[in-house]
Amino acid sequence: MLRKLFRKWRESRNASLQLDAILAAADPEAPLAERNGWLIELGFWIRRDGGLGADTDSQEPGTDRRHPEHVRLRYLLQVLERHPDWAGRFALTVRSLVRENDPTGLFCDTGVALHPGFVSEMVGRLQNRFLPPPPNRSDMAGLFALVFVGDEDAEWVEAIDDGLLARLARVLQAGSAGGEAAGMAHYRDALGQTLATSIAVLVSQVRATGLSQAIRSRLAGRVEETPFFRLDEAIQALREEGLRHDDNSFGHRLNYFRALLDGCHAAIRQVYEDLEENGVSVEVVFQIERMKVQLSRIELLLAAWVEPRRPGMHAHLVAELIRSTQARRSISHLAGTSFAQLARKVVERSAETGEHYITRDRKEYAELVRAAAGGGLVSVATVYLKFLIYGLHLDKFSEGLLASLNYAGSFLAIHFAHFTLATKQPAMTGPALAHRLDGAGRPEGREIFVDDTIAMIRSNAAAIVGNLAVVFPVALGIQWLAHKLLGANLITPAKAIATIESFSILGPTPLYAAFTGVLLWLSSLIAGWADNWFALHRVHDVMAYNRRLQYVLGARGATRLADFWKRNLSGIAANVSLGLLLGLGPEILSFFGPHMEVRHVTLSTGSVGAAIGVLGLDALRMPSLWLAVAGIALMGMLNVAVSFALAFNMALRSRNLRRVDRAELSAAVRRRILKHPLSLVIPPRAAGPETAAGGREA
Repeated sequence: MLRKLFRKWRESRNASLQLDAILAAADPEAPLAERNGWLIELGFWIRRDGGLGADTDSQEPGTDRRHPEHVRLRYLLQVLERHPDWAGRFALTVRSLVRENDPTGLFCDTGVALHPGFVSEMVGRLQNRFLPPPPNRSDMAGLFALVFVGDEDAEWVEAIDDGLLARLARVLQAGSAGGEAAGMAHYRDALGQTLATSIAVLVSQVRATGLSQAIRSRLAGRVEETPFFRLDEAIQALREEGLRHDDNSFGHRLNYFRALLDGCHAAIRQVYEDLEENGVSVEVVFQIERMKVQLSRIELLLAAWVEPRRPGMHAHLVAELIRSTQARRSISHLAGTSFAQLARKVVERSAETGEHYITRDRKEYAELVRAAAGGGLVSVATVYLKFLIYGLHLDKFSEGLLASLNYAGSFLAIHFAHFTLATKQPAMTGPALAHRLDGAGRPEGREIFVDDTIAMIRSNAAAIVGNLAVVFPVALGIQWLAHKLLGANLITPAKAIATIESFSILGPTPLYAAFTGVLLWLSSLIAGWADNWFALHRVHDVMAYNRRLQYVLGARGATRLADFWKRNLSGIAANVSLGLLLGLGPEILSFFGPHMEVRHVTLSTGSVGAAIGVLGLDALRMPSLWLAVAGIALMGMLNVAVSFALAFNMALRSRNLRRVDRAELSAAVRRRILKHPLSLVIPPRAAGPETAAGGREA
């Protein structure tokens, strides 16, 4: 029984009644819900899979085989032309639906975000995915959304030729008072009035958004000088009663109104430029994107109102409304348009930082190695503090919190000492490398991309080697000195063996290492978001001109404090968030889902050094040690590869660069490596003028 019901439920998605049953059910006197349901059923029949028979198809030599819906529409018109009684009821029913369903919502709201903010609009779209509009309301927009539910509806509607549209118009005027010509004239007048009213409604919405504080504060000049302020007056002049479209006055007013629309688009670009410079707000971007849709809708309706007899105009109008309706059903489309600007801003901040991590000559290379050695030295203290924390055998949350403080303190020390932690680099260098793809379509741009790719690989490898070359011997040496001078081990032999075994390549180490790469990437996103927040809210100016700060620190002191946070907020946010993610992230995730641990190549290498210091040379005969060595090698690759891949992919998406010929770029990189293999290890003596970069920061 349940299987039968489930099968019928699946079939109901595309099932429909036969055409004769649908035409027989046409009743202009039926309740509105029944007539709306009748039109919905007709739409499903037109979109229904399967042919109508070879004889029917052959009767229409002009049939477009690419759109089977046209075949069914022609067949419908054939049947109606041969059965005047059906045609009369059909026309009366359709005209009653057009008359009783409010069309303003269709023209103004279809495909336009209805809620004032991003969150409320997302919740509304989620709700609409499970709760379609009811068919018993006099709302043309809701009926439109229920009729056109197919993915290809916009294409076949726009492809309808003028001859088929003319036949459909004649059928729909069957039985109209005063004859077909009078009916068509009445239809054009009513449609023109509705279009003009809808344009006026959209203008009021655009004007309200454009004059809101969020938009107005980002525009230059006085309020009355903005095009948004004058839009309402212009559309009212265009809709003046008795003004004909062929009058010269109408043409002048139309040109003025269109110039104001162009001014609105220019103002939107100005707002985007302000966002690029001073920080991105998702809510402002949402408002701007909604206003862009409304402006496009105004231009679409304006063309249909001013040029109603242009060939294909009505089919194009309906097709665009269908596309807008289907785009508004998409949550991913909403998130993409609202977050794209923020993602690009975050990526650009990461790319700016990533430039400092790419070394292009031997001087920069030597500085990076020294900075990486310093980072390895600080990591030794982190390793032994971690052993101390987990040796206390506290509850999981307390352990995670103390580990987070340990990691965050270590990373901040590395940052302010201008040292480098190798695994932080890939999440930053990925966006920097993606920016080079802007010119990768040209030979010189491709050459720059290859140069930076080789430099990025070389720099990341050097930083990892610099970290590991210090953290391993120093961690081992500290344990050796503790044993020689104090006669004590900093960790127990059992803990040392367990530590080595936990890094085995045969265990979950690869999974944990990939998970750590994700956390490294997330910290770069948090850093970019913090930098954007600082710029968006003008925190630098707030601090520099704060009355109480100036009283305590003086004007110069307040400015220096603001400058400090401007320079270091991104780095502080990245390091503190990375510490919290590495310490508390696995504990929180393990509480809700699968057990996870952190596997960071630098810290893990230091842990192995400390363990060997406890176990002595006997550790070299342990198979588990060499499995751990292999695990750490794979760990370093996964830490780097995962964080780099995520950052690089996000950069590609934020800049719409996914169509770049990746195969050609990969081949160019391979050719360079085969031709100059030592370039992966030894940098050139001097950087080229076109790729010279600034200083480096941790």
